[in-house]
Amino acid sequence: MVSLRTKGSFLKLYSWLPILILYISVLNEFDFNYLNLEYFSFNFPFILIFFFTLKDFKHFDYILVFIAGLFNDTVVGLPLGLSSLSYTLICIATAYLRNITIRPNPMKDWFYFLFIISLINSLNYSILTLFFSFDLILMNYLVNTFFTFSFYIIFVSLFKYYLKGLND
Repeated sequence: MVSLRTKGSFLKLYSWLPILILYISVLNEFDFNYLNLEYFSFNFPFILIFFFTLKDFKHFDYILVFIAGLFNDTVVGLPLGLSSLSYTLICIATAYLRNITIRPNPMKDWFYFLFIISLINSLNYSILTLFFSFDLILMNYLVNTFFTFSFYIIFVSLFKYYLKGLND
């Protein structure tokens, strides 16, 4: 059996990989505009934050998530703090679910995720239209919620594979 001392810095980098991926995803703001798909978008940071907060991952610090939200607002051009509020609310709701759950159930987690992202997207839409007078299309938020919900299961299997590799 290989000890943690022999893995060294690679293990440290590997254990901080989710937070690095979060920062890369908010700084990159990856989307599928170049494929000419009119109604396709999903929010990868929501999936990443929900999963690793649910699994109580020790390197997924809430302050780093909050700062990632500030970076996202700067890159996207949203009012400063809106994404941080969204990411923090996801962390709070997921920590609550983790603490009240006796037996984890992936299907219940999936539908709880749908509830949380629907709530967050409706909150974002309301804040942007009422307070900041943004001219937004509601259909874009509905499509984003649908595809984020749909891709959650795919990314969960990848993240579980990552956690399995980390624990070996």
